[in-house]
Amino acid sequence: MNLIRTSLSLSLMGPALVWAQDMPFEAPPLQPSQMDFGGVGLMQMPTGRMAPEGEFNFAVTGSDEYLFYNVTLQVMPWLETTIRYTMVNDLLYSSDPSFSGDTKYTDKGIDFKVRLLEESEYLPELSVGVRDFAGTGLFDGEFIAATKRYSNPSLGTFDFTLGMGWGYLGTRDNISNPACKLSDSFCERPSDYKGNGGSVDFERWFKGPAALFGGVEYQTLHAPLRFKLEYDSNDYSEDFPVVRGGVDMTPHTPWNFGVLYRLGHMADLRLSYERGDTLVAGVSLYTNFNDMPSFWRDAPTPEVEDKQPEQLSDVDWERVTEELDKIAGYQNTQLYVEDNTVSIVGEQKKYRDRNEAHEKAAAILYNEMPNNIDTFTINERSGGLIGDQTAISKEKYRDFAEVNYITPSIEDTTSKGNEKPQGNLIYDGFERFDYGFSPQLVQTLGAAETFYFFSVGLKGEASYWLTDDLEVGGALYWDWYNNYDKFNYVTPPDGTTIPRVRTMFRAYRDEYPVTMQNLQLTWFKEYSDTMDQQFYAGYLESMFAGVGTEFLYRPKGANWAIGADANLISQRDPQSYFGVYDEKWQYVPEYGDPFQVIDKGFTGFVSAYYYPQWDFLSNLMVQVDVGQFLGGDVGTQINIAKQFDSGVIAGAYASFTNLTAEEFGEGSFTKGLYISIPYDIMTVKPSNNRANFSWQPITRDGGQKLNRKYELIQLTDERNPWYQRPNASNASNAE
Repeated sequence: MNLIRTSLSLSLMGPALVWAQDMPFEAPPLQPSQMDFGGVGLMQMPTGRMAPEGEFNFAVTGSDEYLFYNVTLQVMPWLETTIRYTMVNDLLYSSDPSFSGDTKYTDKGIDFKVRLLEESEYLPELSVGVRDFAGTGLFDGEFIAATKRYSNPSLGTFDFTLGMGWGYLGTRDNISNPACKLSDSFCERPSDYKGNGGSVDFERWFKGPAALFGGVEYQTLHAPLRFKLEYDSNDYSEDFPVVRGGVDMTPHTPWNFGVLYRLGHMADLRLSYERGDTLVAGVSLYTNFNDMPSFWRDAPTPEVEDKQPEQLSDVDWERVTEELDKIAGYQNTQLYVEDNTVSIVGEQKKYRDRNEAHEKAAAILYNEMPNNIDTFTINERSGGLIGDQTAISKEKYRDFAEVNYITPSIEDTTSKGNEKPQGNLIYDGFERFDYGFSPQLVQTLGAAETFYFFSVGLKGEASYWLTDDLEVGGALYWDWYNNYDKFNYVTPPDGTTIPRVRTMFRAYRDEYPVTMQNLQLTWFKEYSDTMDQQFYAGYLESMFAGVGTEFLYRPKGANWAIGADANLISQRDPQSYFGVYDEKWQYVPEYGDPFQVIDKGFTGFVSAYYYPQWDFLSNLMVQVDVGQFLGGDVGTQINIAKQFDSGVIAGAYASFTNLTAEEFGEGSFTKGLYISIPYDIMTVKPSNNRANFSWQPITRDGGQKLNRKYELIQLTDERNPWYQRPNASNASNAE
């Protein structure tokens, strides 16, 4: 009877025990999620939250009126940036079908948000942001938002937001603009529409009507599922479809409702019901640049052996160079011997982490060199420049390899110096001729004629080193397919005020199926361990020929450098394979009205490079160039790049010249973004090469620079590693 009673009790308790096991001891964490416009937020409204540093998010969101393409990057813990393309449904880019055909109107916008205050026990997270910064003004607005979290293990996590918006985020006008109390100038918002786009309308910020918004994001106890509720501060009376297309977007309610379902650690599915009559759906794909480990299958480091040759004449130098290449990543090696020292000069093509390369090279040399050799040195070659020297003690390496002390490190065996290799060249493995082929994709997004311009083809490169510091090399490009025939830009009736240095890119692609991108002679000169120079002459890029030089002063270990370049140039004639223009004014019927080119010109800059050491600006590179651009306009280009723990680099640049926005044309000024991704986080083999992706929203002739083959700041990276920093992701694991 007791047994039956016990069994019955356990049976009744079973479901309760299972339910209890499913209940978490604490509520699942609420990770920030994206809103419709891109950036962390609810649906239409932003919040004060920030994503983890390094989070990269690509999102597509569709509704009746809009299709949003957003890319959001959390650059700093306190800085969020968003690039957005908005396709307006049912409205064409232009009323002239001969210009843009059936291309839908596409708006380009850049947003940013800055955190002012981190959340504490009593204070909310507080952020201020600008939407459609340097855009056309279709969605421009400003906001300040405060977000506070409440979590209960029995209910879940709630994120409450209260904010105030201006511009696009303030059209509901449900509160007086507090800035109006400071000055009457804040009471009215300038309403002029910047058709060219690209301008930074500081004069509009925080002006005109204001409105309160708010909402809550609820993380359920089921980790992937969350709900959103918001009060919308936009009444949609100034939306582009309303103003231009007469579309009725009057909201039936200011309340929007949404649900989000998270698929693992890579995607969010979003569905919302907005304005009381509109269904909005979207998907967000995300990763984090700070947490992208390198996993690869690699040759193991040779173990220490005691079977060394008795003397140098017994060394198989060819085998040594092959092992240095396959195992340690040093190519085109030259080996020198002086007394008890063997020196290596070679190009490191495998490891960003130089400690890994040093360890493997030391293991090879330890096993292959006779006992009387007690020191190994390594100098890296980059282009025609020989870098600083790393000396490795044979005795200390053995102690390291055999773990003869606590916490051994390869750095215990090395020392740095600025010496060059000494002694006799005992083996020359420098392959002076080199060639290679690689696919190439060039693309532009959001143009009037079509949303996506592209060219895909095959690039072939070859080079020959006449001496150790003098190279002749070139590159050919076979254009397999492009859609540049849709590019309709022609010379304006006034003939433009500046030469057509970049807007003729269609001609440079279409005249010949195979084009010569580069053919030049380059000479490198090292004056000291801080001063370097390069000279170059020939066809410098696909559009320009000429001669030039670059200087760079860069002390070892310094977080700054100063450089200068000067170039005499002539614009290449796209209708001639090797010719250049010899007259300033040209006329080609299919290019439009007569236009200017650079028959004989100058471009050059003084450049400053700075790597901030402050915590709130960690892992940044700032480059400022001052000088004359290709078109003869004078000004400054600012380039700011951020490197994340994985080695991924994301950067942005902008050129500001003496051209007015009207003289420049659509876009107002040149700007662009780029991402550089190390190969070794994408492949199963170690590599220190990079894949580079750039984006320039619109190509015009002002603020354009020469695309030089070599940049001394990259060739001297060893003095203060930036491009070649090892992967610092916590989960990094090479096998």
